[in-house]
Amino acid sequence: MFQNDTICALATAQGLAAIAVIRLSGKDAIEIADKVFYKKDKSQYLNHQKSHTLHFGDIKDGEKWIDEVLISVFKGPNSYTGENTVEISCHGSVFIQKQIIELLLKKGARMANPGEFTLRAFLNGKLDLSQAEAVADLIASDSEASHKMAMQQMRGGFSKDINDLREKLIHFASLIELELDFAEEDVEFANRKDLKDLVENIQSRIKKLVDSFAQGNVFKNGVPVAIIGKPNVGKSTLLNALLNEDRAIVSEIAGTTRDTIEEEISIGGIVFRFIDTAGIRNTIDKIESIGIEKSFEKIAKASIVLYLFDLLNDDPQNVKNDLENIRQKMGNAEKPLLIIGNKADQNPSEALKIEFAEQENVIFISAKQNQNISQLTDKLLSYANAGLLQNDQTLLSNARHLDALNKTLEALNAVLHGLNNNITGDFLALDIRTALRHLGEITGVVEVDRDILGTIFSKFCIGK
Repeated sequence: MFQNDTICALATAQGLAAIAVIRLSGKDAIEIADKVFYKKDKSQYLNHQKSHTLHFGDIKDGEKWIDEVLISVFKGPNSYTGENTVEISCHGSVFIQKQIIELLLKKGARMANPGEFTLRAFLNGKLDLSQAEAVADLIASDSEASHKMAMQQMRGGFSKDINDLREKLIHFASLIELELDFAEEDVEFANRKDLKDLVENIQSRIKKLVDSFAQGNVFKNGVPVAIIGKPNVGKSTLLNALLNEDRAIVSEIAGTTRDTIEEEISIGGIVFRFIDTAGIRNTIDKIESIGIEKSFEKIAKASIVLYLFDLLNDDPQNVKNDLENIRQKMGNAEKPLLIIGNKADQNPSEALKIEFAEQENVIFISAKQNQNISQLTDKLLSYANAGLLQNDQTLLSNARHLDALNKTLEALNAVLHGLNNNITGDFLALDIRTALRHLGEITGVVEVDRDILGTIFSKFCIGK
């Protein structure tokens, strides 16, 4: 929280690389760099140079030469942190990185804490709190979906929605506060019907954001997909076909897969986490029984369940019995169950095809021959609601934001209760202020508890 000192850290990944970037930020960042940097053309100090300029030279500790570097100078407030910032691009030797950082510490800097550069950007008004959190999500993004959500939030899309809601509430809150100043005159500045309509509209918009959390969280962390079925129906072959590699062992011996195997693949910009489970059957093998029990556990945790059956050897009644058992394990969960008939390339049973052909959630494939795998992946994308990413809809993916929005809804429910029961303006104002406070906690426009800030920025890497 104290910004009078100057911090430094390695901004690139730890370890050996072609180059490394060491970052300095703080009031004395440029002066500290001047103590160790010697320009090749022997021109004036960095402190006398313009902001956003590059300078080539040497890093030295007295007469000891350490490295030949390129230095970027950013003068506050026109920098990422809002402070004087220097970035030193050096050779990626771990020894060189360590030598330069130790030299900067000796000259007056201190090591940055996790996320402290971004924390300073927030405290200096360069980013609001939700944008700062999006920086961490952007760094961690590993798919087009998670990247797009993080970029939208970092560019202020989510903040704009929240600030718009707050501004409308603030308008009415100010009118009600004004009424309190003229309590003896018994005047009404805030139209109660208009306020009720506004609160209901805001609640509707917040509920839409809250309802999007499950979807946003899936896009952020990946869609878990459980592959379920009897032994030897081709579950491992299907996983290998989806991954385009021999990840799972394929064997004619029943019960080969005894534990769950999990792998990730990006389809249409969305990460799917496929879980190959042990074949479901009655067995006296204790180890295999544990694997089957884990299979049912994965059904409960998956967002999508793929039930695979054998078009050559199964019969319709057995498949129906399996599906009934799986649906019972799924409970009342509203999650997609996709039924897949495998081995469609080997003269499959016409009885099975006729039985299931008319159902919308059935696909006939050949995992071994990669037949209709694209039809399966298209279906998965439709289940994942991939279209939500294409219309720039704001999706919630942060648990802290979800908690704040739920608390806002509670406060707004209290406002509605007060309006319906003709409660006096002072109590209405109290509930509106509570709603405003919870909304403000999302973007940080109201004071946020230091422990919360510490938790948020502790998840960042040191150099960010």
